[in-house]
Formats: sequence, C-alpha cells, structure tokens
Amino acid sequence: MPTIKYEGHSCFLITSEAGLRIMLDPYDFGAYGESFGYGPITDPADVVLITHEHRDHNGAEGVPGSPVVLRETATAAGVYFQVVEASHGRSDGQDRGNIRIFSWEVDGLRFCHLGDLGVPLTPAQVEAIGPVDVLFVPVGGHFTLDAAGAHQVAGQLQARVILPMHYRTERTTLPIAPVGEFLQGAAQVLEVGGSEWRVTAETVPEAATVVVLQPAN
Repeated sequence: MPTIKYEGHSCFLITSEAGLRIMLDPYDFGAYGESFGYGPITDPADVVLITHEHRDHNGAEGVPGSPVVLRETATAAGVYFQVVEASHGRSDGQDRGNIRIFSWEVDGLRFCHLGDLGVPLTPAQVEAIGPVDVLFVPVGGHFTLDAAGAHQVAGQLQARVILPMHYRTERTTLPIAPVGEFLQGAAQVLEVGGSEWRVTAETVPEAATVVVLQPAN
C-alpha cells in the first residue's frame, strides 16, 4: 500500500508498494536561519523532484542515499515524471520566476506536486497535467497561492485527495498563513494526527478530501 509521509514545509516522501521512494521538494536544513525551524531530513530516497531553486525546496544534496534528482521531464526507476512550467509569481505583480509542476503515476494513482505555485492554472496547464488523484498544494499565501487560490486550483484539477503544504507551523515563523483558513473552506477534512497516511487506488476518496499530516521533522 503506498505511503505518503510529510517531512515538513513542502517536502513529502512517497513510498510505493514495491518500495520505490520518491521525495518531493526537500528543504535545505538550516535555510533562512531561525525562521525556518524544520529538522534535517533523515529518510533516504531513490528519486528526488525539485520544483525550483529556492533553499526551502532544492535541498537534494542533504537527502540520504544516492537518489536520482530530476528538474525536468524524465523517466526514473521506471516511472515517467512530467513537468509543466508555471508561475511562482502572484496576481499582485510580484514576479518570483517560474516553477516546475511535477505529475506522475504510481500504483494506479496519479500524483501532482505544485511547488510554489502562485497563480491559478491556465486551461492549457490543466490539460497538460491531466487528471489528478493526489494533489500537493501550497496554501500559506504571501509567496504562493493563498487558501482561496489553493481551493480554486484543486477544483481546476478535480483532485480527490488534497494535501496542504507551505503553511506556518510551530516550527517556522515565515510570513505565511497557518493551515486553518484553508481547512475552513474545505467540505471534507481528514486530520490524520501523524506524519504518515496510506492510500490505494481502491481506497482513495470519491469526493474531494483534504488530508492534513503533521510534519515529521
């Protein structure tokens, strides 16, 4: 059964039924000083996906093991990882460059990680990404989508499982909102109470469900 583990911030580890370990946007331990208080990542990975080159997203060098690191569309460990370019900027005119949206399929589930997406997707981007079962979406605003924008994008992609990320927790004082506002706008919420959650193609919810994990680090 595939396992999703929340390492912290925008970093998740997905372990497939066969044991393939895919890590998303590992942070650079110590990035931004005391305002970014997540501990070091100790889980090894086979494949690491990097959505953009900010220190809270591109810490592949600190990931244990000898992972393949992807920054473009490619096949690794038998899985095809697709990249769609999108904007890190915001509708208020702040241009932070571009990010890479990764999507891929493992164990019959379609995953998508939005990195630091800052604006809603275009119809062409939605079409390129395709159907999504499990979506990792930033919700904290300021640097990325805020709560309302995150719900809009989740709706654009018709995601069935939505995992919020890039929000303020007790470990970080970055100027981003906590997850509460995003949860208030959700019809169905599952608060796991831990850092790991298991899901299969048979058990994925039919209706859109926000799944909240606790950061492991």
